[in-house]
Amino acid sequence: MPPPETRARLRKADGLTQEEVAGVFGVTRVAFHRWETGLAKPRRRHLEAYARLLKGWADKHPEVTSGPEVNTREAG
Repeated sequence: MPPPETRARLRKADGLTQEEVAGVFGVTRVAFHRWETGLAKPRRRHLEAYARLLKGWADKHPEVTSGPEVNTREAG
């Protein structure tokens, strides 16, 4: 699976909210948020499907996972 910092970018590139994706999986938005940020790992029944979804998004939106890294410098 892509690193947590890439997961939200992939979802947003496809124009979806956490609530929408959580609904597809039948979990709460909070549970999905934890998957997306790497604070929790989906249970086995959701893990493979989530990994396939992320791969599909990455294939559909290669610009999100390639090219220069996002600037993480602090402003100031």
